[in-house]
Amino acid sequence: MKKPAVFLDRDGTINKQMGYINHLSRFVLIKGVSKAIKILNENGFLAIVLTNQSGVARGYFPIDLVYQINEYLSEELEKENARIDGVFFCPHYPKGSLLEYCFECDCRKPRTGLIRQACSAFDIDMKRSYMVGDRHTDIEFAHHCGMEGVLVKTGYGVGEVEYILPGREIQPAYIADDLQDAVKWILNKEKIKV
Repeated sequence: MKKPAVFLDRDGTINKQMGYINHLSRFVLIKGVSKAIKILNENGFLAIVLTNQSGVARGYFPIDLVYQINEYLSEELEKENARIDGVFFCPHYPKGSLLEYCFECDCRKPRTGLIRQACSAFDIDMKRSYMVGDRHTDIEFAHHCGMEGVLVKTGYGVGEVEYILPGREIQPAYIADDLQDAVKWILNKEKIKV
């Protein structure tokens, strides 16, 4: 049976935006994220992370660090009885320094390759799924995938709201203070009472 998903950007949405997370010590969860993800888990949504990690192609950190952070994220959420169902990431960047990752791909958001990867791994009800992120590229991505996008004001969100959104045709369905607010809006839209 298909399940709806809430696709989550990582940096700036789940963890504090600190530029490139080039060391595990720089990965710090935003307050309330575990609770928000637990609410998604309890209400039948898949919680799936979709993230661009071009720092790999740029040579800023090894691809192993991305996997290490994914594992750490799962461990931290588990402490609060929350879980991420899957993580899909794009390590590519055409102008990077590591040749094996330096090319135009279809998985770098706002392109839609990551959603295809997620849909091949899970039976997802895309009509009832959402994207949450702190950048306009996340909202563009949602639009290209036929989903509603929610922009959070954490990470780059405040600047995106003030400086980027006014000049863009594609707009978020909702602007949330943080992930908890985004989840509340999604559940309300789906007429799910918490």
